[in-house]
Amino acid sequence: MNIIGWIILGGIAGWIASKIAGTDKQQGIFLNIIVGIIGAGVGGFIMSAIGGKGVDEFNLYSLLVAVFGAVIALFIVKAVTGKKA
Repeated sequence: MNIIGWIILGGIAGWIASKIAGTDKQQGIFLNIIVGIIGAGVGGFIMSAIGGKGVDEFNLYSLLVAVFGAVIALFIVKAVTGKKA
């Protein structure tokens, strides 16, 4: 996947994850993209660890993995910083 694909996938995944985690009001588009890209890495790592496939191309499965990882990342950040939604 090229850089444009990562940015688009990251933006969509970060936005969906911020809606799930309740952090949408604090995040802008750039933070959504960053959270989504980090989430793709976290989700891909977790899926690979349990025998699944990580994020490899622009498809629904990769989006779900990225959202899963981004939600985990956002809840960890919220737990560490102590911020409430």
